[in-house]
Amino acid sequence: MSDDKIRVALVDDQELFRAGIRMLVGSQPDFEFVGEAGDGQAAIRLAEETRPDVILMDVRMPVMDGIQSTIAILDAADAAGTVPPRIIVLTTFDLDEGAAHALRHGASGFLLKDTQPGFLLAAIRTVHAGNAVIAPSATRALFSHFGSRTPTRPVPAEFGNLTTREQGIFALAARGLSNAEIAAGEFLSEATVKTHISRVLGKLHLRDRVQLVIYAYEHGLITPDAARA
Repeated sequence: MSDDKIRVALVDDQELFRAGIRMLVGSQPDFEFVGEAGDGQAAIRLAEETRPDVILMDVRMPVMDGIQSTIAILDAADAAGTVPPRIIVLTTFDLDEGAAHALRHGASGFLLKDTQPGFLLAAIRTVHAGNAVIAPSATRALFSHFGSRTPTRPVPAEFGNLTTREQGIFALAARGLSNAEIAAGEFLSEATVKTHISRVLGKLHLRDRVQLVIYAYEHGLITPDAARA
């Protein structure tokens, strides 16, 4: 197999669903389907053995759910000093508490199981490129969840390490603006915006833009009314 293919693994307790996703992923010339598992415990072994770039992870499964499995897989990668897989959690509900917890603990995306095939394939490519994806129908409700369901925490001292420009970029990204939209509004190049975002994530010890938005809500740096609809 070509080294530049995106290595994809699937974790779901429904065999028929796995078969459909396996065929879909296998039909793409830039993907390599490296394995599947039926529960979260088996997913941990699968991740260790196959080193996927992206894992599609069901939230609700027997033996171990997708939240616990996500945490274990990402913690194991951090402990080993290896690049962690990007994890997209899958659910049948528009706003799933389990999906919210998985995102809080490092998942890079959240999609509904009835997502259109083309959108799912695009989502895999998106998270592999270092970005995040959220089911369009649930974006506002999901992020509002973090502001309304948890007490606002004090802003950490580390936030003060951001420059004025970085804080401005942080605020725009937290509202859901893309790099292109931020670049246009701030009269910057997309490459410059990407560099600022990378520095913000590094200084705040965040994995990706999903974690950035959660951070903003949890520390009262943005409110649901300020986020884009």
